[in-house]
Amino acid sequence: MDALEPHMSKRTLEFHYGKHHQAYLDNMNKQIAGSELEAKTLEGVVLSSWNNGSPTPVFNNAAQVWNHTFFWENMKPNGGGAPSGKLADAINASFGSLDEFKAQFKNAGATQFGSGWAWLVADKAGKLTVEKTPNAVTPLVEGKTPILTMDVWEHAYYLDVQNRRPDYMNTFVEKLIDWEAVAKRFEAATA
Repeated sequence: MDALEPHMSKRTLEFHYGKHHQAYLDNMNKQIAGSELEAKTLEGVVLSSWNNGSPTPVFNNAAQVWNHTFFWENMKPNGGGAPSGKLADAINASFGSLDEFKAQFKNAGATQFGSGWAWLVADKAGKLTVEKTPNAVTPLVEGKTPILTMDVWEHAYYLDVQNRRPDYMNTFVEKLIDWEAVAKRFEAATA
């Protein structure tokens, strides 16, 4: 649980992954037990429980499991830096520069009122956009393909930086993003 230190503490991961993420998973499993949702993939549960924009109680837990799993897969020890190859080209084409992408991504996180997520989304043509969603909402429910996310719920950062969300976002972008994982998702999204 300490692999991301000093950028994300063991204590944060123990609470965020070990308690919050686990609670979403446990609650979802209880909610879908014995139902037709139990046979679906996690993504299938998310999409089915979205209920055309009127999310069912299952949605909040299932989407939070999906979002958090995706979030963990976006980070690595000694991350950050810059992407390369086709992803770097797409970022430059879509935003003008990596610095502009970072500014827009952090702004999405900073301006998400309350709890939610900042996302980098790719379309089939390779166009990238930054989006933000409240609570458990994920771009999947709109048929979009996320390739990067940043959790901006307070439990993602409060133990490390208290209420200083901008400090957390800067650390996430500059020290934790696994650009190789994001590039693989970009390749899959545009294949």
